[in-house]
Amino acid sequence: MYPEISVFSNLYQAWRKARRGKRYKPTAAAFELRLDDELTRLHEELVSESWQPGGYRSFTVHEPKRRKISAAPFRDRVVHHALVNVIEPIYERKFIFDSYANRKGKGTHAALNRCTYFMRRYPYVLTCDVQQFFPAIDHEILKTILQKKLACVPTLGLCDRIIDSGREVLAEEYTMRFFPEDDLFAMGRPRGLPIGNLTSQFWANVYLNELDQYVKHHLRCEGYVRYVDDFLLFADDKVSLHRWGDAIRQFLVGLRLTVHENRMQPRPVKQGLPWLGFTVYPTHRRLKRVKGIAYQRRLKALYRDYQAGKISREQGRASVMAWLGHVKQGDTYGLRLKLFAQFRS
Repeated sequence: MYPEISVFSNLYQAWRKARRGKRYKPTAAAFELRLDDELTRLHEELVSESWQPGGYRSFTVHEPKRRKISAAPFRDRVVHHALVNVIEPIYERKFIFDSYANRKGKGTHAALNRCTYFMRRYPYVLTCDVQQFFPAIDHEILKTILQKKLACVPTLGLCDRIIDSGREVLAEEYTMRFFPEDDLFAMGRPRGLPIGNLTSQFWANVYLNELDQYVKHHLRCEGYVRYVDDFLLFADDKVSLHRWGDAIRQFLVGLRLTVHENRMQPRPVKQGLPWLGFTVYPTHRRLKRVKGIAYQRRLKALYRDYQAGKISREQGRASVMAWLGHVKQGDTYGLRLKLFAQFRS
């Protein structure tokens, strides 16, 4: 397996993926300027198993909620893509159908459609989400999960180096939680995957695939949908959802994860379900009010940048069309008319 990761053709494909949307960023442009030399050096470092991750550049975003984003050096992102190119097919065969984040042919729109499908079949839903998910991912547990499917020692070594590089990145974002049989040394357990890494997004699915398999095969829940660390369980009665909720809490202890208890309450689907930026009903969807307000600010900023010559008409249009493609998943016709009316000449 490892030679498939380090082979020049895979690195070249990985570079093409890593540069998407970033081709004119200084680090990506500099890498492309010396492409042959850079890929050759990466190939040699990977073959000799001497490649080491660089430092992260971190910044904070506040939409849709406050998050610390950590960007790896561009050459590291090439390695991340090269690794995922090879190991993703192995895990893709193991993932359940109803896991929708960061997978080809899935995404938020497919997840919303599946949610609507289950809301029309079942009268009750249990909403769950993990507290501080990316900061809480335990390195030892993740490595153990990877070892179940990957037998190639150099590949596991490469995974370990990438995982270890994120040890302190989200340390300040994590609130310490103790689990049964923990001692004081539990505070020093390596944890956290940098939000922003392709590998972090992929390994998040690998980590919670343990939960997916438990829900589908042990709890026998047919109405189940997960998007990253937000997941829904549907049933014909509240009793089943309470029972499943208790079982999930106990199962997540083994992954050193906890859920937001105040949000984990069964409810009738007819009341509506806040999920993935919308309030979803069995018959329709409404965009969350906070999302509409946030985009109104974004739209005004885009218009100012266009007037100031900071972005082209095509760049502004591309941004607007991407948003429209998303909000058209709900009943937003009136909102769209109102937002864009102020910019008509």
